[in-house]
Amino acid sequence: MSGEQIQILIAMCIYLVAVVVIGLFYMRTANASSEHFFLGGRKLGPWIAAMSAEASDMSGWLLMGLPGVAYWFGLSDAIWTAIGLALGTYLNWLFVAKRLRRYSTLAGNAITIPEFFSNRFKENKKIIQAIAALFILVFFAVYAGSCFVTFGKLFSTLFGMNYQVVMIVGAVVVILYTFLGGFLAESATDFLQAIIMIIALCAVLVIGVIAAGGVSAVIENSKSIPGFFEFFGIASPQTVDKVQQLDAAGRPLFGPAGKYGLLTIISTLSWGLGYFGMPQVLLRFMAIKNSSEVKKSRRIATVWCVISLLAAVSIGLIGRTLYPAQLLTKSSAENIFIVMSTGLLPAFLAGIIMSGILAATMSSSDSYLLIASSALARDIYKGIFKKDATDRQVMIASRITLLVIAIFGVIVALDENSVIFEVVSFAWAGFGATFGPLMLFSLFWKRTTRTGAIAGMVAGGGMVFLWKLAISTLGGIFAIYELFPAFVFSCIVIVVVSLLTKEPDQAIQDEFEAAKTFEC
Repeated sequence: MSGEQIQILIAMCIYLVAVVVIGLFYMRTANASSEHFFLGGRKLGPWIAAMSAEASDMSGWLLMGLPGVAYWFGLSDAIWTAIGLALGTYLNWLFVAKRLRRYSTLAGNAITIPEFFSNRFKENKKIIQAIAALFILVFFAVYAGSCFVTFGKLFSTLFGMNYQVVMIVGAVVVILYTFLGGFLAESATDFLQAIIMIIALCAVLVIGVIAAGGVSAVIENSKSIPGFFEFFGIASPQTVDKVQQLDAAGRPLFGPAGKYGLLTIISTLSWGLGYFGMPQVLLRFMAIKNSSEVKKSRRIATVWCVISLLAAVSIGLIGRTLYPAQLLTKSSAENIFIVMSTGLLPAFLAGIIMSGILAATMSSSDSYLLIASSALARDIYKGIFKKDATDRQVMIASRITLLVIAIFGVIVALDENSVIFEVVSFAWAGFGATFGPLMLFSLFWKRTTRTGAIAGMVAGGGMVFLWKLAISTLGGIFAIYELFPAFVFSCIVIVVVSLLTKEPDQAIQDEFEAAKTFEC
């Protein structure tokens, strides 16, 4: 290992030690009760709530997946996705955050998303709670795997280390501080990680523009590639066995520009719909100290999101200017942030910037592991099988589950050729369609029934699998991102089934009305 690599490694190890120390700091508070372990006792301030929500949401996808898409396909696919995510962030904070904070407290002081749904419809048999928890377990295992892929790619690219070994080491570090400190440790580290992520993105963006010869040089290069710098077109790298080909002068080859029509734009914008069903974001809404602070959090979160997304897209375009032929597969294109950081910055600074990828990865994987463990321990174990379970028993069960989910995520991540963007997109669609429509109808339509809720949740989650694995293979209009048709289908099912079944009991309707003005 060279001297420069050692400096990079030292900087990254300092960061890893820091997050474990944070876990130890919050250990006593986390062990006070299951509410503190899973929701931090509802004590998050506006800054931590906002920043941790965005950091836990974006994951390594922001620093690797999105720049990789921009590097490979050009502007359109990346920017329309970014626009959808920015709009989704704002609308979620605007419409859902305050109402969910109030309603989750009023509805039996629910501290998990499945528990909120169950309490909202006053279930005796916890069917909604069980189904929601099972969907969380499935999709978060996939999500955690995508984060471990990021960790493995980062260290194997930087230091030539064995991908599988360093991927497992990364998983162990995340497990350690989440296991110790629970939600508060996770939220505090996510706040730190959000700061590191946005600094890393902006620093690489500025240095990259300077190295490329200015904004005009980047735009000129991008326009020279067919479809690369268009909102309604897309670049088409010429590949053989998934490897982009080069001409005699060593320049990458592209085919004619592809079309990026209205249906494709709707497909990519629909990423924003996913926010309404993201447990790691929704939990921050429930954990805010006071509902009156939501407005401030919304502004912080939106500004962070817009700056970070635009920087990530721009880095992909700049990378194609600086390193046009260095990354020749769709999977390797996701390393453009790493290549630019190590190629343009002094070693120790590059290590600090690389910690931004660690931050993005760890801020998401800790959320996924904690929420998945709460789904089994509190929503299934205590909610269904052992209703008289003590807090201690619930927390022991949650930590065992955390380990099991992490191991499953490691298995998912064993393939180093996994494309992070594609893995994340499937899990994102799963959560968005399973929980998004139900969350909106639960908060804003009093006529929603328990039967309609169950049907809509199963319909949305099931349609994601059906569309992705079968219908999308038909091509044409059916190639749309599975989140959009699954989200719409779930909404239709909730409305139709609710109208065909008996309206909710008066107690449920009264609580719905009370949640509109409940102060907490």
